[in-house]
Amino acid sequence: MFKNSSLFETVVLTNHRGLHLRTQSLHGPSPVTTFGPKACMLQNPHAVMHIQDPASQRLTWNKPPKSVLVIKKIRDASLLQPFKELCVFLTEVKNMIVYVEKKVLEDPAISGDENFGAITKKFCTFREDLDDISNRVDFIICLGGDGTLLYASSLFQESVPPVMAFHLGSLGFLTPFKFDTYQSQVTQIIEGNAAIVLRSRLKVRVLKENWEKKARVDEKGIILTNGDVESSSKAMQYQVLNEVVVDRGPSSYLSNVDLFLDGHLITTVQGDGVIVSTPTGSTAYAVAAGASMIHPNVPAIMITPICPHSLSFRPIVVPAGVELKIMLSRDARNTAWVSFDGRKRQEICHGDSITITTSCFPVPSICFRDPVNDWFESLAQCLHWNVRKKQNYLSSEDEEF
Repeated sequence: MFKNSSLFETVVLTNHRGLHLRTQSLHGPSPVTTFGPKACMLQNPHAVMHIQDPASQRLTWNKPPKSVLVIKKIRDASLLQPFKELCVFLTEVKNMIVYVEKKVLEDPAISGDENFGAITKKFCTFREDLDDISNRVDFIICLGGDGTLLYASSLFQESVPPVMAFHLGSLGFLTPFKFDTYQSQVTQIIEGNAAIVLRSRLKVRVLKENWEKKARVDEKGIILTNGDVESSSKAMQYQVLNEVVVDRGPSSYLSNVDLFLDGHLITTVQGDGVIVSTPTGSTAYAVAAGASMIHPNVPAIMITPICPHSLSFRPIVVPAGVELKIMLSRDARNTAWVSFDGRKRQEICHGDSITITTSCFPVPSICFRDPVNDWFESLAQCLHWNVRKKQNYLSSEDEEF
């Protein structure tokens, strides 16, 4: 549970000179709702989205945390020792109930370690897509790279516990913590001393239309080939932290998909595909396709075409509250394929639809310092944002020439 604050709240203080000073905030001040002498904004009693000021987002506990989910990148020998050290610390020192995925413990390097065997007997295990641990885990610790955090997000289709991610992978844009001082850092989290950033997710609903021809049978029981066509629909739902990617798959033809916004057709994507991403995902596949980078606290959805066959199709940012819908165009020459954070890849045929909205279940990602400094640190260290050789200083002698 997290401390609440009002929507776009601006705190104004007065100093000894009578000047108004505004406290630090990442949101602008609340806009006025009256315009001129007679016009005003129509008041809507039904709030669509409440956004907490990121500067005041701090972790707190209703009760002391007792359970923790440790997620380790599979088949990575370099993580074995950190994993064992962390688990011993959590169970023996902090007396935490540790949840670990069953396939992690099936690693011969773990199952064959007799010294570590006594610790593993205290673990609670689970299996992906089979066991529901959503109401059992107080917080999550990830050991690996960005993919490990994405995997942790996929395990929780509704409320997500706070996530502490250690940088033990390759890129590490979403993993701000270093493992060297894990004991003091984990202790601070358990004590509730940390800032968090709420990373919005996308709620994605895939509706598949299955068309079947129902054979007709005559009076003698002979099956007739020409029958009525019947359709049945199958719906699947996903929570996506980075992006939804619709592409042309193995086909050599351009993908040809229609993009709807709140029920209105806004454009047809002709190219290799389209990326619909969260602000967190804007620094992943989307930025490689030419999109802008959006801070995770900005309530928005990014739409980025992949190699569009058009010189004027630029990435766009739409409000977080809209509903997007993607379908194959009627004259599309081939099917399309969709994936969710790089997983659950499946084919999209005529009649199928993908509906995308902002989820009300974000990922509360624990910060190393705060949401702003962590993000710019990742831009500099991981993506080398705006790295350039400095221009030489112009001396007075040089100005003469």
